[in-house]
Amino acid sequence: MTTWTALTTLADKDRAEALAEALETFEPEPTGVGVLEREDGSGLWEVGAYFEAAPDAVALDLLSAAHDGRPFLVSELPEVDWVAKVRRDLAPVVAGRFFVYGSHDADRVPEGVEPLLIEASMAFGTGHHGTTLGCLRALDQLASAGFTGRSVLDLGCGTAVLAMAAARIWPGVMLASDIDAVAVEVAEANVAANGLTGRVRCIEAEGLEHPDLRAAAPYDLIFANILKGPLLALAPGITDSLMPGGKVILSGLLNEQADEVIKVYSGLGNSLENHSEIGDWSTLILAKAY
Repeated sequence: MTTWTALTTLADKDRAEALAEALETFEPEPTGVGVLEREDGSGLWEVGAYFEAAPDAVALDLLSAAHDGRPFLVSELPEVDWVAKVRRDLAPVVAGRFFVYGSHDADRVPEGVEPLLIEASMAFGTGHHGTTLGCLRALDQLASAGFTGRSVLDLGCGTAVLAMAAARIWPGVMLASDIDAVAVEVAEANVAANGLTGRVRCIEAEGLEHPDLRAAAPYDLIFANILKGPLLALAPGITDSLMPGGKVILSGLLNEQADEVIKVYSGLGNSLENHSEIGDWSTLILAKAY
């Protein structure tokens, strides 16, 4: 089925959310509407909508102008079998000792690796993005240096690939939390598919205030592969939740955002141990002071 997308940008969150709400009653009715902050540091917010019938571009632009937005960019998308496309495009990923693959590549898992099965239909957090890949490499680096995580939290876990990677190499029960209920369902499915039920607990939670997350603290290691804004907001809570000498692996950061995050976490008593870049994305390893 051919679909159409319509995308615009606005200067602030409130106007973007108001426009998104107005789009819900647009004719033809969109099949989905989304709002997100751009990750390029511009401060702009994107509003996008999907349609099964061609939308009236003029009406869209009038609606956007009423909310101080830019004209919509309307694009027609051809019919695509997205799952088949993802399976073709997502080749296995090697990150140190970890081998991330889909079930369609099960016969390609080599000897001597730590395998992590992530289904192609659950593509967020497959290891292909520079942030997830950076976190897996950072984990491999810590483990190779002799670090052991006995209490680990994957905060904003997505597919839970990072918590599962920790469970592959260390004993104990790892926690994986996400604010999104769908992400938690995806994480639980991946945990079961990897034979790690009972080794990774998936929890729907916002931030670090969930009783189960507080009860498991302090942590040896916390992963936080999210975005700059939440990383800054959560910095005090993440630091408080680490044991002395505990590590935090941070990503979801553009390279130009890394210095600001390092400054905030350093100001809370964490020292930078490693800063790596993959393309436009940075991954940080910091250690809490003893």
